[in-house]
Amino acid sequence: MYRRGLMLVLSSPSGAGKTSIVHNLLKVEPELVMSVSVTTRPQRTNEIDGKDYHFISLDSYQNMLKNEELLEYAEVYGNFYGTLRKTVFDTLEKGIDIVFDIDWQGTQQLAQLAKTDLVSVFILPPSIEELEKRLKGRALDSEEVMKKRMAEASFDLSHWAEYDYVVINNDLNKSVESVRSILQSERLKRIRQPGLVNFVNNLRNIKNT
Repeated sequence: MYRRGLMLVLSSPSGAGKTSIVHNLLKVEPELVMSVSVTTRPQRTNEIDGKDYHFISLDSYQNMLKNEELLEYAEVYGNFYGTLRKTVFDTLEKGIDIVFDIDWQGTQQLAQLAKTDLVSVFILPPSIEELEKRLKGRALDSEEVMKKRMAEASFDLSHWAEYDYVVINNDLNKSVESVRSILQSERLKRIRQPGLVNFVNNLRNIKNT
């Protein structure tokens, strides 16, 4: 029976653990794929083009905006990000779910353009002290960038109420299971199963004969 895919969005302040949750979720959900964003951010040494991001020039990004090729887009810490519109809708039509690791700006845009396909989850850290500890432990950003992330964390946190679900990431494994439960429940919603009409009609015909 046909089921349209859904867009599962995870957002959080930087360092709250949403990326780790996404990576672990993908290991146990074969019908879920990762949305690969385009970005003008420089590629890090541990990143693979086409897998982690599509790394593009600023000119290419601006052309995509002009041609309305991006479903959502945002500027984050001086870099630009976006989601390819056609890729997303083609995937959903095939009945495959897509998980997004994006911020509140991108989530708002997705909600405006594809609300019925969207399931949003906000990931909260257990404390601001733990958030700072995690950022320092990653050692991916300079001290200046890390201070900027901490300064903006409070503003990011203010958007939690815009989301369908909220998960406090005290324990990674438990958080993954919580998000997985959300995903499984959302898949069963009637609006995501347009094939139910014909299925039930067939049941009724069989029963009436």
